[in-house]
Amino acid sequence: MNKSVHLALVAAATMACSVAAHADIKVGVVLSETGPAASQGIPEAKTVRLFPKQIGGQTIQYIIRDDATDPTAAVKATKELIDSDKVDVVVGPTITPNSLAMIPVVGAAKTPNVSLSAGWTIVHPVVGERKWVFTTPQTTLLMAQAVVDNMVKNKFKRVAFIGFDDAYGEDWWNNFSKDAKVAGIQIVANERFNRTATAVTGQVLHLLAAKPQAVLIAASGTPAALPERELKKVGFQGQMYQTHGVANPDFLRVCGSDCEGTLLPVAPGLVADQLPADNPIKPSAMRFATAYTTAYGKNSLSQFSANAWDAITLLESSIPVALKHAKPENIVAFRAALRDALENLKDIPGADGIYSMSPTDHNGLDNRAVVMVRIEHGTWKLLK
Repeated sequence: MNKSVHLALVAAATMACSVAAHADIKVGVVLSETGPAASQGIPEAKTVRLFPKQIGGQTIQYIIRDDATDPTAAVKATKELIDSDKVDVVVGPTITPNSLAMIPVVGAAKTPNVSLSAGWTIVHPVVGERKWVFTTPQTTLLMAQAVVDNMVKNKFKRVAFIGFDDAYGEDWWNNFSKDAKVAGIQIVANERFNRTATAVTGQVLHLLAAKPQAVLIAASGTPAALPERELKKVGFQGQMYQTHGVANPDFLRVCGSDCEGTLLPVAPGLVADQLPADNPIKPSAMRFATAYTTAYGKNSLSQFSANAWDAITLLESSIPVALKHAKPENIVAFRAALRDALENLKDIPGADGIYSMSPTDHNGLDNRAVVMVRIEHGTWKLLK
């Protein structure tokens, strides 16, 4: 073969390989696989391992970073994914404070972000940098309404609140206190504690002294077990409520019998097999539950695996639409097209609920996405 022809063929082959590699869609993932929120981030990471390797005929490359439950680390990881790895979209993070810290980064880089955090303020209002952010979990607003409705049903008039002293606890306080006031419920105490706290004796004694009929713990992961166990230790006999931030097997293991009878709102996917046959989310919830338990075993489901599952559910629906308008080779155009596709998704069933996004709603869930459960014998029991 003529040497010049050979070199031309090699160059052409090299260019073809380079284009093909560049054409892969890159999904950056930021999770709390270590630190106080590890019991949330680990099931999310397990779910990512179940994500499809191709969507819309395109190869998908997943690049995972651990933020160690630290907002600064989350920001650093996000910048690396966008600037160095050139990802098309960022999935995560696990917790609300980290998600809020990441908003300026993804917004400035005009890179869509599908957050796995529940804070209402992550996507409300949808202005400025938030135009690039979407969330899969039920927001604190939606879940707080469910908790208040249950308190009204149980005729609780005096309730106490204890939550994380960060954005998650504050978000819950803002939404819960407002709804409680409208419902005629008096909040007789408001206490806070750190995610890394090892004791909450003072806060718990203040709660007990206020004589509430029920207590809401606005925390997440295994640290949320601390105040509940302390309340039981000092003799509290009232009703305990937790948030969907504790809905995983590790919380049940750590809290043990101290959490028996606790009420909380969760994703339908967590109790998919208990949903009525006519529930509109049952088919999609069962797809999630079957896939996850087949991979990781019975009683392995969590709210956080459902949150992560729905991130790829949204991307499976939006990526093919985005590809009609831009190709991954043009990263700026493709990121914008993917953002627009996510914003226009309608009636997409997942494990958390049925998503219908809009320019003013980047969560897209309604009250069909919420079920109340009771902890019974170390399992989640759907309330009828």
